[in-house]
Amino acid sequence: MMPEGHMLQLPDGVSLYFETHGAGAPLLLVAGLASDSQSWGPVVQNLAEDFLVITPDNRGAGRSTQSGADISIRTMADDCMALLDALGIDSTAIVGHSMGGFVALECALRYPGRVTGLVLEGSAPGSSPETVRLLRRWAADLVAGAEPAGWFRALFPWLFTSAFLEAPQVMDEAVRGAVEYPYPQSPEAFRKQVEAIAGFDCSGQLGTLGLPTLIIHGCEDRLFPAAASIEALSAIRGARATLIDRAAHAVHVEQPEAFVSAIRAFRSELPF
Repeated sequence: MMPEGHMLQLPDGVSLYFETHGAGAPLLLVAGLASDSQSWGPVVQNLAEDFLVITPDNRGAGRSTQSGADISIRTMADDCMALLDALGIDSTAIVGHSMGGFVALECALRYPGRVTGLVLEGSAPGSSPETVRLLRRWAADLVAGAEPAGWFRALFPWLFTSAFLEAPQVMDEAVRGAVEYPYPQSPEAFRKQVEAIAGFDCSGQLGTLGLPTLIIHGCEDRLFPAAASIEALSAIRGARATLIDRAAHAVHVEQPEAFVSAIRAFRSELPF
């Protein structure tokens, strides 16, 4: 099944690329830092058997506008709502990975009538100072002209388990795919997304949310450790958590079947 790719022109001049897959109840998938619609490749077709899956490239990534774009969690949430408007969709469940979880939370807080449920993967209400320092170091290295292959080799152990990366040729193939990707994120856009992450913290507002929420976390997540993230997100009324073994930060890549199964089980809790 080939995706339907489209471009949406936003009021501030940003072009937002997105794809749609399947049919049925809408499910908006929001990618994390430096990722775009293609990052959902391991799960999108399976999810499209049950949902109309909508996968945008966040502003600052992929085929969406990168240069000159205002990038914040707020603007990315507004982009999601503009996309729903363009598709004639009143409300949707939102799956957000990492930074995408920040965007999903912002949508639920600012547009509560339009969000029927949340799936928060490897995410939290905000970032620890340690994580912000790490992300800013990655951004500084990129802006300074770091060699791409070496930069990705240093990044991937923070996203995946050592067992996953130690499988034959996995690291080499992952690095080659990242370096050769035809829609790379610019260093400046990466830096702006990092600053958007650093400036977001909604922990004090979570108690105002009461909607079906599934927290999916890899047991070996180093960027957003599972115990602390789940405890913080459990302030959402209606939240429950699923821990996935043999997975780190990118559960949908390392354990795609478990990821999809968790969302299918969660579907019965959503008000369609």
